[in-house]
Amino acid sequence: MKNVLVTGANKGIGFEVAKQMAELGYFVYLGSRNEQNGSEAIDNLRQLNISNVELLQIDVSDLDSVKAAASKLASKIDALDILINNAAIAGDQPQNISACDISVLKEVFNTNYFGAIQTTQAMLPLLEKSMQPVIVNVSSELGSLAMQTSETRNPNWDNFHVYGSTKTALNTFTILLAHELRNTKFRINSVTPGYTATDLNGFAGFKTAAQGAQPIVRTATMRPDGPSGKFFREEGEVPW
Repeated sequence: MKNVLVTGANKGIGFEVAKQMAELGYFVYLGSRNEQNGSEAIDNLRQLNISNVELLQIDVSDLDSVKAAASKLASKIDALDILINNAAIAGDQPQNISACDISVLKEVFNTNYFGAIQTTQAMLPLLEKSMQPVIVNVSSELGSLAMQTSETRNPNWDNFHVYGSTKTALNTFTILLAHELRNTKFRINSVTPGYTATDLNGFAGFKTAAQGAQPIVRTATMRPDGPSGKFFREEGEVPW
């Protein structure tokens, strides 16, 4: 059974990703910053007769927590096959870049960008032991510079300048890491779930969390010779 770690998986899209991956037969480590919330999520899955899951306490914004989680995981498994960097925060709004509080910018970057990088770095030794290692970075259309500069750009995006900029940075991380590991067995991609109703947007999205999870799961489980260094959504590839 292949092993998967999903960060920020105690609720929303992350929970649905963990659920769907477990239903596909993977053993899923449900990453949660708050241990109690994570335990409740595990209980919810087990009430659905999903037993191939286990809690992994991890705060991606805290390097000590990330290192401790990686050490604990290494004591349980020989290899990590799939890492899904899903943990993210939206930050206080509105977020007009001309006036946003720099402390908000730093806080959101610390989780959404630096958190994903330090989690990936900590988990690389376990991923390298997999026959087909996969990294999926959960991004957003707001991270696409092409879509941000499109004439059809959604004006509501102005409320998420900080959040969107972290996702642009995350996409850059995807490109750089995929290029660095281009001659290895790694497959690394960004995925946007689409406008999904979660607490990040006050549940204003038109997709359910289960629907938002689907393109993430699909990308994580692509064939071994699938693409790397790309950006995907439900409808297909997204322009950077």
